[in-house]
Amino acid sequence: MPPSDPPAKNLTTTPADWLLLCRTVRFGDTDAAGVMHFHQLLRWCHVAYEESLERFGVAPGALFPGPGRSPVVALPIVHVSADYHRPLSCGDPLAIELRPLELDGGSFEIRYRFLHGGKEAATGLTRHVAIESATRQRTALPGSLVLWLEASRPDA
Repeated sequence: MPPSDPPAKNLTTTPADWLLLCRTVRFGDTDAAGVMHFHQLLRWCHVAYEESLERFGVAPGALFPGPGRSPVVALPIVHVSADYHRPLSCGDPLAIELRPLELDGGSFEIRYRFLHGGKEAATGLTRHVAIESATRQRTALPGSLVLWLEASRPDA
């Protein structure tokens, strides 16, 4: 575990606490036709990923850069995909279900399901790799992220 990566503190007791998040479609999320604009889905994927880590107990500064901090390991997204199954409109409540999966010691992906009224409205996927911030060379995943991935496994 890199020295700048403090161990995660699991603040909750079950994966449902950090792998199922709720949102409401807002007016600013929609286009001129009154339905969710396509790019919002990928934004929500990333917001759900960050919130899930926080709920699990990983401090944002441990993994993401910010003023005065530069994590040793960066986690760029190298692949995204999204499928839309039904329109979402302003006021629609959403449940976002995350399914993280470690691919190898230096990469992982997260599959997202967006549910409205118990029906799948959309799906998304983000794939990430770990690189050393200074050299941009692939490296191992940070320890706190590995703990989150392990705790997120269905058999955990």
